[in-house]
Amino acid sequence: MLRDQVVFDHEPWVLDPFPRLIDAGEWERLEAGLVQRARALDALVRDAYGNLRIFAEGVVPERVLRGGPTYEPAALEFAGRPSVHIIGFDLARRADGEMVVLEDNLRTPSGAAYVVAARRAVSEALEFPELAPLPVDHVPRLLADTLRAAAPVGVEEPSMVIASDGESSTAWWEHRVLAEAVGATVVTLDRLESADGRLWLRRDGEREPVDVLYRRTDDPRLTGDDGGLTPLGELTMDPLRAGTLAVVNSFGAGVGDDKLSYAYSEEMIRFYLDEEPILRTIPTYDPCLPEQRDEALERLDELVVKPRFESGGEGVLLVGEADPPERREAEAEIRRSPEELVIQERIPLSTHPCLNGRRLEPRRIDLRPFAYATSDGFRVVPGGLTRFAPDPESMIVNSSQGGGAKDTWVVDAG
Repeated sequence: MLRDQVVFDHEPWVLDPFPRLIDAGEWERLEAGLVQRARALDALVRDAYGNLRIFAEGVVPERVLRGGPTYEPAALEFAGRPSVHIIGFDLARRADGEMVVLEDNLRTPSGAAYVVAARRAVSEALEFPELAPLPVDHVPRLLADTLRAAAPVGVEEPSMVIASDGESSTAWWEHRVLAEAVGATVVTLDRLESADGRLWLRRDGEREPVDVLYRRTDDPRLTGDDGGLTPLGELTMDPLRAGTLAVVNSFGAGVGDDKLSYAYSEEMIRFYLDEEPILRTIPTYDPCLPEQRDEALERLDELVVKPRFESGGEGVLLVGEADPPERREAEAEIRRSPEELVIQERIPLSTHPCLNGRRLEPRRIDLRPFAYATSDGFRVVPGGLTRFAPDPESMIVNSSQGGGAKDTWVVDAG
C-alpha cells in the first residue's frame, strides 16, 4: 500500500494502489439520489430554524429537529438562517448489490482533498488509459464556488478564511491544501477578532474583514454544553447577527447530521420534495418509540447500536460480536437513555481486494462521496473516496480507527 507522509501529518496515510471501479450507469443513479438527498437535508435544516412544518404536520417528532446538541437555538438570531453547503455521505453496498446510505455528514465533513490526492497518486503509479475515469480534479473549483455562493448579500468577491486548529488537527494538511486551492487563508482562532459587527483577520499588524469563514475546527458548535458560546461562537456571533459573515457549514446544520434523522429521512424526501427516494437509507430504529424499541431489543444481536451524536465510528457496537457484559450494558442503555442512541440494521459491508505486502486480501469498504451547494445547485464529485477497514475481520472503515483509502473510478463499462 502507498503511504504518503506529506499527505498526512500525524500518521501515514494508507492508500491502496488498486482503484475501485463503479459503472457510469450505476453512478448516474447514485448521483441523482445524492442530489435529491442533499436538497431534502437543506430543506430540513432551513425548516428546523423556520416554521417547523415537518413537525407541525406530524411527519417527524420535534425532538429530531431540536432534541440534541446539534441544534443551535442561538442561530435563530442570525440575519440569515442556517443552510447546508457541503455534505459528505457514507454509502455501502448490501448483499443484493444495492447501494444504501449509512450516514450524512453535515457538521464538518472531511476528506475531499484526499479524493484529489488519491487520484493523483494512483494515476502516477498505474496506466489504464482505456478506462478513462471521470475526473475529480475540479473539487477545489466546486468548493470555491460554494464558498463564494454562501457570501453575504451584495458581496461578489468575498474574502475567505479556513478556521483550523492548526498542526494539532489530523486534517491540517487538508486545510492548507484547500486554502491554497481556493484562494483562502487558513488560520487558527487566535488570528481572528470580532469588532464593529464584523469578523477580522489580523495580518502583519493590520486587520482585514472576513466575509466567509469555512470552519474546520474540531469543535463544530456555536454553543457549548453549558449554553455559552464556544471560542468560535464568540468570534462569529455578532457578525452573523449583523449579516456581514457567512459560515460554512452553517452552525446548526448538524440537525441533519443527527443519526436519529436517518429513521425519518425517506419521509423527509417525500415531504419536502414530493418525490420518492432514489436511494434507500439503512433501516433505523427510533428507540424512543416503545414499539420500535421493543422490536429492536428482541433481535438486538442482529443490529448495530450507535451513539446518536458521535462521529468517526466512535462508540459503535456490533451487538452480535459483543461479549455478554457489553451486550447487557447496551440493552440497559437503550432502556435507560433511548434519546441518546439509534439502532440500525447491520449490513455486511461489501469487500474489495487490498494489497497487504505482496498479496491481496479482502477488506470491508464504504464510499464517501461529497456534495457541494454551488451557484448552480448541488453538485456531486464523481465517485468520491472509498474507505477500507484496517484488517480482514474489521467492519470499521474510518481513518480515525486505522482504516485506509482507495481511489474510486467512475468508468463506462461498455
